[in-house]
Amino acid sequence: MLAKRIIPCLDVKDGRVVKGVNFVNLRDAGDPVELAALYDREGADELVFLDISASVEGRATMIEVVRQTAGEITIPFTVGGGISHVDDMKRILRAGADKIGINTAAVLNPQLISEGARRFGSQCIVVAVDAKYNQAWGEWEVYTHGGRTPSGIRALQWVKEAESLGAGEILLTSMDADGTKDGFDLPLTSAVSGLVGIPVIASGGAGTSEHFHDVFTSGKADAGLAATIFHYKEMTIQDLKMDLKQKGVEIR
Repeated sequence: MLAKRIIPCLDVKDGRVVKGVNFVNLRDAGDPVELAALYDREGADELVFLDISASVEGRATMIEVVRQTAGEITIPFTVGGGISHVDDMKRILRAGADKIGINTAAVLNPQLISEGARRFGSQCIVVAVDAKYNQAWGEWEVYTHGGRTPSGIRALQWVKEAESLGAGEILLTSMDADGTKDGFDLPLTSAVSGLVGIPVIASGGAGTSEHFHDVFTSGKADAGLAATIFHYKEMTIQDLKMDLKQKGVEIR
């Protein structure tokens, strides 16, 4: 079994890191470059940087912030938000990112996944899936444009398609759990982890080390991503890793 990864997430809007609850009520959490450097020093396994308003505003990701952040860290770094063409991927990888996160553009044009995988390798392509439970369907629906737009696509069907098109990882965010600190969405995470053979990064709802333990064991996730608990100093990455090791989770 591969060792589990702990990944802080930097949601960036207008050059600042922000965090909300259920994708709304955003508040400031600091400077992305400074936070990235801090998490690198604290022992994060990777970082995810999401330009959360790029797709909505129809503009490219902030290349300069990516370049500055990449210059401060030594760990793998995924960048997403506003990436709609292979040329966008190339620019971001050249600026220092190790992986590309695509969400809205992949839903609108699934061939972008295979084009990116063919050009840069599957290990570079992370398909981000923002999923919300649809009561009428009795399963989860994919949302796009920073969680604003229901796609009409079933999340379980979409993750299988993304894998078949060449995605190297799934970054799975539960919109229902996002920012609540009540725990990861275990039914969603375990359903997706059981369907695909590529790594699943669970996101949304982390509040305690027990939540990470649960998502790694019951949820079968390969990595746990969090923002609020790290940004607002509720838990350090070192303390989290120590606690998980004590609970028998193989951690990097």
